[in-house]
Amino acid sequence: MRILVVDDEKLLVKGIKFNLENEGYAVDGAYDGASALAMFRENNYDLIILDLMLPLLDGLTVCRKIRESSNVPVIMLTAKSEGSDKLIGFEYGADDYITKPFDILELKARIRVILRRVGQSNASTADHLRAGPISIDVPQRTVTVEGRGAVDLTVKEFDLLAMLVRSQGRVFSREALLNSVWGYEYPGDIRTVDVHIRRLREKLEEDDANPRYILTKWGVGYYFRVEKNG
Repeated sequence: MRILVVDDEKLLVKGIKFNLENEGYAVDGAYDGASALAMFRENNYDLIILDLMLPLLDGLTVCRKIRESSNVPVIMLTAKSEGSDKLIGFEYGADDYITKPFDILELKARIRVILRRVGQSNASTADHLRAGPISIDVPQRTVTVEGRGAVDLTVKEFDLLAMLVRSQGRVFSREALLNSVWGYEYPGDIRTVDVHIRRLREKLEEDDANPRYILTKWGVGYYFRVEKNG
């Protein structure tokens, strides 16, 4: 597994690199957004740890440009703790968010969770899901929509969609979705779920303002439904 760590604090990059290499990962470091983007384009990474505040190009811009061509998992790393900053990060395509100062053990745990989810594969027919016009190949982690072809989803968007489709009709609270999809007791803003649901609707629904499949149970949570005649 190859990881890119991007932060303008060279000692922090060095420390993360040392700890992750001891876990068996191959780790590259970059200290500004422009260099990070160039390294991303020249190499194949399994995960990117990306600081929000960077010289030359900020982390949000780098994340947005990465998402133009890749669904590689991105963990945002920042000194800011405000919920609005985290939501902006998710809007730009980040998969996870960790606030400085952090415990390196927590960072390692989050990396393991994301990489495990990405690497999970099972050849059983249950991992090839079909719901209305939406087809999901879980082993290949691909989603297609009739009439539109393949749809690019981030790691968390894919996991969230697969969970909802597997349990069609079941209403999940935001807390349940956070704990199941993120893989741990998520300490962040619960509106993270709303952001990801909105992004899924924009990518999958014909009219995201009037969704037919990813629905809201007001006061409870979200669920997936395909009408019998749909």
